[in-house]
Order: sequence, then structure tokens, then C-alpha cells
Amino acid sequence: MVRKPTSKETARKPNMREAILAAAEELFATNGFNAVSVRDIAQAAGANPGSVTYHFKTKDGLLLEIYRRHCGPMNLRRSELLAAAKRVRDLQDRLEAIVRAYVVPAFTSGSDLAGGGARFTRLRAVMSAEGNEVARKIIAQTFDDTSHAFIDAIHESLPHIPRTDIVWRSHFLLGALYYSLVTPDRVSRLSRGEADGGDAAGAIEQLVQATVASFQAPPLDHAAPARRRPVVSSKT
Repeated sequence: MVRKPTSKETARKPNMREAILAAAEELFATNGFNAVSVRDIAQAAGANPGSVTYHFKTKDGLLLEIYRRHCGPMNLRRSELLAAAKRVRDLQDRLEAIVRAYVVPAFTSGSDLAGGGARFTRLRAVMSAEGNEVARKIIAQTFDDTSHAFIDAIHESLPHIPRTDIVWRSHFLLGALYYSLVTPDRVSRLSRGEADGGDAAGAIEQLVQATVASFQAPPLDHAAPARRRPVVSSKT
């Protein structure tokens, strides 16, 4: 039977909850959710498994709390910036402001647990790729409302673009955002040092302008036939 820490033990270790969260975040970001056990988390945090159960009940509850503590503030900031962007009258300027409202918080909030930072961004990418049902539900619970709000706002700015196209393009934006935050050194390397991948302001501008152009591209159904070549099978 797993022993729960006593109230005296909890009082002696007021930062144990934070230590468990930090350890779990690092392990999930490095190894994925499925490969990490409660015992692994407890060992990395310098705790016993009962402490994890005491504070978070289950491993699922621990992952949910990691998302909540990071993404609650980021989603709030995105919503505030989106509300301001939607008041912009010029449609071109409004679209850029909407995209900027989505991108900027991820780059500027890495030091205050508000959804940014390479470690949590890496965790999000790993969780999305892992295909775990628990993680999928947590991601949907955490982000879907905000994502729908942005997709709807972009569609209002570009009513001639089908909403499905906007969904696809917003999906690509998320991938670019993940990659820009997790592997900025690639930009520096491939540019032979002419660009600084760690320059957040530069990355924001590049990503915003590229994304605006992507959203403004013609709908897929209206694309020129020469640009819509069929996928060639590798089978011979």
C-alpha cells in the first residue's frame, strides 16, 4: 500500500509539489508520457511515490496540472490580444494582428510559466506526437476553445477562404511554432550564422509574415491545376 505523506512531512517540504511538477515536466518532455512512471517522477523529484499520489492523485492528474499552470496564463493573454486585434478595421492589419496575438505569447512567456519556453514546448510536441489518449484529451481541454476563437477570427478576416483551409494552415502554424521554439539553433546553422535563431523578436516577425501569407494563399479548390499534382505512389 502506498503511504501518504503526513501533514508534518508536507509542512517540512513546502516546495515538494513544485519539485514534482518540474521533474515530471522534464521527464515527459524527454521521454514521453507512456515511458515515465510515477516512481520515475518521485525519484527525480527526491520524493516518494506517495507524495505524487497525495498532490496529484494520478499521473494523468499530474500532466493536467502541468498544462493548466502553463497554459491558463498564456490562453488568457492570447484572448486579450485577440480581442484587441478584432477591433482593427483594416482587414490586412487585422489579420496580422490576429496572427501576432497567437504567436507572441508563446515566445514572450517562457520565464514565467505562462506557456512558453523550450521545455514545455518540447513536451507539447512530444505529447501531440505520442498519440496517448489521456494527453489528447488534456490538449483538447486546454487549447480547443482558444484555437476555435482564433480560427473563427481569421475566417472573419478572410471570408473567401474555406474554414477547413484555415484549420489546415493553423495546424501548420502550430508546427512551425513548436519547431522555432525547440530548435532555434537550426536557423543559425543553416544560415551560416547570418541569422540568429535565438532572436525571439526576429523569429516572431518571420513567423507572423509567413503565416499571414499562408492564410492569404488561394483556397485549395481554386489552386492552379499545375500546382495540384497528384501524389505519385512509390510502388512500381
